Amino acid sequence: MTLPLAAALKGRLIVSCQAPPGDPMRHTDTLVRMTLAARAGGAAAVRVNDPEVVAATVAAVDLPVIGLWKDGDSGVFITPTVRHALALVEAGAAVVAADATARPRPDGSAFADLVEAVHEAGALVMADVSTFDEGRDAAEQGADLVGTTLSGYVPGSPVQTAPDLALVADLAGALAVPVIAEGRIATPQQAAEALAAGAHSVVVGTAITAPTALTATFVAGLTAG
Repeated sequence: MTLPLAAALKGRLIVSCQAPPGDPMRHTDTLVRMTLAARAGGAAAVRVNDPEVVAATVAAVDLPVIGLWKDGDSGVFITPTVRHALALVEAGAAVVAADATARPRPDGSAFADLVEAVHEAGALVMADVSTFDEGRDAAEQGADLVGTTLSGYVPGSPVQTAPDLALVADLAGALAVPVIAEGRIATPQQAAEALAAGAHSVVVGTAITAPTALTATFVAGLTAG
């Protein structure tokens, strides 16, 4: 990982500015404005989905952009192929985030193939993993950052409602590359706990950028019981 980007992210917040299909917020201009709001609040970088949104964000926001491309809704669908990864680099992503779990990729490639292609194209790779073994393997295959993004969402990883701080700590203690805490971080306290566990940086998404989901949580709370 290049030293300037590592230094820029150290101990800081990355905001995931995304919206699921069908959500009223899923509009390129809206998502770009969300990244601008994240920058105004002090974010060190943003994580965005889809080459179109990546390109628009790169044009509008002077922050490192971590790009991903969700294609599908099961199996490996976060930047699932080399083609997806290179489209994100072409759109201007400084870092390409991709599923690095042990599951088969739809084009039959290996995660290492994606890493090699992205590096040759001049960008970095963030490996989204669900277990310690996957994180270790991703680092060995050349990932520049390893994120705990998929812990709890993939069979074989612990199902929990809180951040997987144990995985953060285990990876941070074993890997030479920066470990990024991501997944179910809902409060500033949890973000601080992730840094204390050894995370290089922390990604927060829903707790900041998902008004539909947050509204539903309040509605559920009012109607409970």
